[in-house]
Amino acid sequence: MPLKAVIFDFGGVLARTRSHQLRATWEQRLGLRPGESSELVFGGESGRAAQHGWVSDTDHWAYIQRRLGLDDATLAEFRRDFFAEDGIDTDLLAYIDRLRSGYRVGLLSNAMADARRFFTASGIADHFDAMTISGEEGVMKPDARIYGIALGRLNVRPNEAIFVDDFSENVVAARALGMTGVHFTDPQQARRELMILTGVE
Repeated sequence: MPLKAVIFDFGGVLARTRSHQLRATWEQRLGLRPGESSELVFGGESGRAAQHGWVSDTDHWAYIQRRLGLDDATLAEFRRDFFAEDGIDTDLLAYIDRLRSGYRVGLLSNAMADARRFFTASGIADHFDAMTISGEEGVMKPDARIYGIALGRLNVRPNEAIFVDDFSENVVAARALGMTGVHFTDPQQARRELMILTGVE
């Protein structure tokens, strides 16, 4: 069956952290071990609850504030610096626009429920035919249910879709459903694989 759609992850694929220097500086300042700031924001019970939509973004950051013992101003500074070195891959977005001439394109992200507001305000949403966000759905990758939601929004079957993600377990789960999986390791590698699969340069 011909391929009809390409579904992209967001964090680690379209948005990547160019440097971890600011996070490392905060970790030293707060007495955290290397990488612990990312675990607090994205992992652990609170982070996973936020990405499931079980707790609000506000509640999640309030938990981080209590955990780190920060006042309001310092929390705002930490939050700003935590994301300051993240950047959007505009070349990959341009490639997505070219894909849309022949394919339906979706975004499938493990993210908090307020992510749609960011995707819309930043213009990222304009590059996709549909978006599926774990915090809105109450289920996260690699659970098969969220892939089904994303596929349904694009009106395609699993064997008609390509899925691109930087976490191998998410790609494995997509392949188990019958999707064609591309494990993102760098933009050039992903583009090469997508060009072979889609014929779009």
